[in-house]
Amino acid sequence: MNTSPKRILPVGVQSFEKLRDFNAVYVDKTEYVYKLVHEVTPFFLSRPRRFGKSLLLSTLRAYWEGKKELFNGLAI
Repeated sequence: MNTSPKRILPVGVQSFEKLRDFNAVYVDKTEYVYKLVHEVTPFFLSRPRRFGKSLLLSTLRAYWEGKKELFNGLAI
């Protein structure tokens, strides 16, 4: 029997902090956030609509603001 807490699907949620606070399903891309921040090569983020650009920016903001508790259990 599965006793882990239920996780929600974050349809329309664009805030990394809300995703982590509500225990929502999240595909961990923080390894790429770390590379993006620490590489000197410029990046061009070209993604289609509804493809996670706002969530990526929200994740970068949390990283730069030093919200370490949000990254527990993630690659970064």
